[in-house]
Amino acid sequence: MKKFNSLAISNADDLIFGNAQNPVKCGNGMVIGDGVVFPEINFTLPSIKISGETWKEVLQQYREIADNISRRARALKAPGFVVEFEQLPPMTQNPQMGAEITEILKNALNQLYQNDGIKNALRVTVVDLRDADRPPQLRDGNACHQTLSAFELSAQAGADILSIESVGGKEIHDQALMYADLKGIIASLGILAYRDVSWLWQQIKTITNRYNIIAGGDTACGFANTAMQLAGQGMLPDILAALVRAASVPRSLAAYENGAIGPSKDCAYEGPYIKAITGTPISMEGKSSCCAHFSPLGNIAAAAADLWSNESVQNVRLLSGNAPEVFYELLEYDCRLFNTATKHNTQRQLRELFVQSDIRQNIQALMLEPETVLKISRAIVEQTGGYNQTLAAAKTAFHCMQQAADSGLVHLSEIESSWFLKLKQELDEVPVLEDEALNWLYENYGSLFIPESYNLKNLV
Repeated sequence: MKKFNSLAISNADDLIFGNAQNPVKCGNGMVIGDGVVFPEINFTLPSIKISGETWKEVLQQYREIADNISRRARALKAPGFVVEFEQLPPMTQNPQMGAEITEILKNALNQLYQNDGIKNALRVTVVDLRDADRPPQLRDGNACHQTLSAFELSAQAGADILSIESVGGKEIHDQALMYADLKGIIASLGILAYRDVSWLWQQIKTITNRYNIIAGGDTACGFANTAMQLAGQGMLPDILAALVRAASVPRSLAAYENGAIGPSKDCAYEGPYIKAITGTPISMEGKSSCCAHFSPLGNIAAAAADLWSNESVQNVRLLSGNAPEVFYELLEYDCRLFNTATKHNTQRQLRELFVQSDIRQNIQALMLEPETVLKISRAIVEQTGGYNQTLAAAKTAFHCMQQAADSGLVHLSEIESSWFLKLKQELDEVPVLEDEALNWLYENYGSLFIPESYNLKNLV
């Protein structure tokens, strides 16, 4: 298990798009994080039932997507790109289905590279099925076996990068989030989720080693992005969503402690922290992800991106063409701008514009501001253990928000200000010691999780 005791990037000027301290080579000639930002195109099916009766149509959809994106890449003279195939639940429940689509996509990408010299790589993101039952049985059982089998067969079928949106700890976090229960939020992230990510990525790394492919990274999508979406709907305060964003970093960092090397997952908005701590390249999504969800982070998310993604768009017809090729073109033009700025040595000015255009609009954007990222990242690496790191991240994030509000950098509404005081009190009451937090977790949420799923059976 690798431990990160210092920052890979200690100067905010160096936390910038297109450059990572540890670039990743993968796929057909791709080098990610070595001075160039590439698109990462992500897509899904239109509304269709996935079954034996519709399977030929499903496969044809993916062939069409691959052909259309390849055509657009040729027309735009693309230097390279990454395709992300996010499996849908039936494709992980029946791993051979996911493998068959992986093979179709990989064959199309190989042909594009051989015929046109356009560099590319294929990321496959497997669905984490393990929380299908409640409480979830995370380390054994049919759902766990299906999830791991989907990784294995995807690797066999030609995936270059493997990723997942893991769910360990979510059974507690979902409820704690709705009640703005910081004790539950921090314990679920720092104890349960951290332990699950560590165990899961040991399994994934074994598979990627066997096939000599890349262990990409995890994402706190089910945690921090859930908070972001609830805040966007007015169901939670923005300040709580911002706090959860920072607190989710250590559980995602655990993937890199256990073998992941990047590029991180696009919906992992904790990516800049991962880059600052580990030096690995990251994928980010912003304004072009509005096809899948809205966010207050449309520009600032680009500040440190090495891959620039659109989240996921359905294969539906638009006036110009099908949506995946349309969004591929949007990403390609964005990447031309990134890379032209780098060529003319104006990348820091462009990064600053990305930051300044969002940071005053919503306090959640503060969590992606480079100086703030480094402050919180430094607080994380100064601690050991997932719980200590999570608590340090939350406290440092709160301090950064307080400074930003006091200086006028961000404006808090009257409602947000009242929440600010409430959360300060809650944060002061969070247990300092992990054992105390674990005992509190058993007392208040014990019926919602299985201790053995987190190797906790001997700790009570």
